[in-house]
Amino acid sequence: MTEFVDGHDITLLESGVEYFPALEGAIEDACREIYLETYIFDDDETGRRIAAALCRAARRGVVVRVLVDGFGGRPFVASLMPVLEAAGVAVQIYRRELGFFSLRRHRLRRLHRKIVAIDGAIAFVGGINVINDIVAGRYDAPRHDYAVRVQGPLLRPIIEAVHRLWWLVSWASLKRRRQRRPWPTVVRDEPAGPLRAAFLTRDNLGHRRDIEDAYLEAIEGAREEIVIASAYFFPGRRFRQALTDAAARGVRVTLLLQGLTDHPVLMHATRALYPYFLARGIRLFEYHRSELHAKVAVVDNAWATVGSSNIDPFSLLLAREANIVVADQGFARELNASLHRAIAHGATELHRDGWRRLPALRRLATWFAYQFVRLAIGLAGYRGKH
Repeated sequence: MTEFVDGHDITLLESGVEYFPALEGAIEDACREIYLETYIFDDDETGRRIAAALCRAARRGVVVRVLVDGFGGRPFVASLMPVLEAAGVAVQIYRRELGFFSLRRHRLRRLHRKIVAIDGAIAFVGGINVINDIVAGRYDAPRHDYAVRVQGPLLRPIIEAVHRLWWLVSWASLKRRRQRRPWPTVVRDEPAGPLRAAFLTRDNLGHRRDIEDAYLEAIEGAREEIVIASAYFFPGRRFRQALTDAAARGVRVTLLLQGLTDHPVLMHATRALYPYFLARGIRLFEYHRSELHAKVAVVDNAWATVGSSNIDPFSLLLAREANIVVADQGFARELNASLHRAIAHGATELHRDGWRRLPALRRLATWFAYQFVRLAIGLAGYRGKH
């Protein structure tokens, strides 16, 4: 059962339009330490802007540590990493790419979470990578995604999590470096606001299913409405059953999924599940205004989650993820309103009859994609109810 803690000030940030100015401002105000971990840190206008802010912080004496995934951050290693290190930023790469050996099962476990912790006083948690929000020449709207700014008691487990992973990577790479100064011993974890919240991680040690279980707990207790927005959506049997059980007892279940994607095989595999959901009264929408990158949900306008975890095998079975769960009507209503705006202004609803009229070749392609993804999960060693 999710353990909520009282006393938080949590601000919802929609897409990079709101997130990056808030992040940059917090970096500029930092006076002791900054920890940033991300899946992608791109060498584009946004990446260079955040990198420049981190460099300025390091030069004024702030201890700055950056941890980037070895697969998602491949261009970062050759471009921005030397710039940061030259300014005094400590940089580590989580599971650096090793060519063919990167296909081994344990190396498929990536750092997918996005966390920034600053001065033991504030943290950012969400799904937004350090990358341009608008894909030039493709879309005129920003990627649809979310993060939250957190103050309050959850700062302690957030900071403990990022410290633990930094040292884990240091030991694994045999590069435990002397720190210029210790991590902050004082964490400002006193009550900062009225919200009840929880910080959840997913790893392969003691937290394999914490995020999935929190979703299932909320879905199984839903009475009125469930809205899930997931960039990559390929749930296991237990998750699918929970959604269809909710719809069967009269809960309005809405899924907002990608209509434009950078991973077409997974998108087609997801579409193979559409007839199953549509036949059971679940509403499906595909987002076409830009790339949908969100990993959020709202249940009964009382429970909400924002984080890095998709509802797919990569997030739920392999990657390191982090989500904030909030039990507050005001926050949940704000996120719900944002999702319904995205549905109204950027999404197309799919219907059972329309799916049946699709060309046979397209339906066959979805079937092959579905079987391919299932095979890949099996080869990785994950079977059964997942």
